[in-house]
Amino acid sequence: MALDINAIRSRLNKLQNTQKKTEALWKPTPGKHQVRIVPYKFNKDNPFIELYFHYNINNKTYLSPISFGRPDPIVEFADKLKRMGDKEDWKAAKAMEPKLRTFVPIIVRGEEGDGVRFWGFGKTVYQEILGYIADPDYGDITDPNAGRDLTVEYVSAEDAGTSYPTTTLRVKPNPTPVSDDSAKAKAFIDEQTAITELYQELSYDELKNVLESWLDPTKSAQTTKTEKSVTEETLSNKSVSHDMGGSKVTEEPKKVSKSTSEVEAAFDDLFNS
Repeated sequence: MALDINAIRSRLNKLQNTQKKTEALWKPTPGKHQVRIVPYKFNKDNPFIELYFHYNINNKTYLSPISFGRPDPIVEFADKLKRMGDKEDWKAAKAMEPKLRTFVPIIVRGEEGDGVRFWGFGKTVYQEILGYIADPDYGDITDPNAGRDLTVEYVSAEDAGTSYPTTTLRVKPNPTPVSDDSAKAKAFIDEQTAITELYQELSYDELKNVLESWLDPTKSAQTTKTEKSVTEETLSNKSVSHDMGGSKVTEEPKKVSKSTSEVEAAFDDLFNS
């Protein structure tokens, strides 16, 4: 049997991307950190990169094509489910919809040797940063020459005595350059990695296959189970928590009253008609 070189290359690429993602992402640890948002090489007019993700589908996370204005079969199916008229269907459809996570390229002070990394956060932190920029007392804190650093204080849920961690932001009072070394400041922008190298978008058909196997895992397992509820087959009975950068959103199990055969019919009606 000949060695499948393409499969080897594909696996190597996935391993390299996983390593690259670990190195290129920054998550605050408990304590205070000083960071600086820098311009994004691939969109210098706006450093904020809004991406939408499907969480806990086949126990994985998938980047939604709607992040780039392209059709998403999971979103289409969720819309179809909403129109079926059942309250539980509507709740299940909401759980399937992608969630927003925003990323910005940053330099972590004291760790400049690690280069630019991406900091991802949820709606609360995003709104707070935008509020500072909209305030004329601060203005464009991302400007590489006259912007401002941010102090990020992260407190774990255990230390905060709450059910979720907290993130507090403070803008430094004095404007400063990204670096006193103009060559380093330029490199911080020129040598950035595109966010799409870290989070890769599946094709429409690939994502449709993911959806189909999630809705009916018995097909891939080749079992004889039938008439199981979607709740039993596709939606975990465990709560799912997403760390949304300062707040943790917990999704309780969603029930769907339709049987597997009814959901399959809706799937076929949407994609195979």
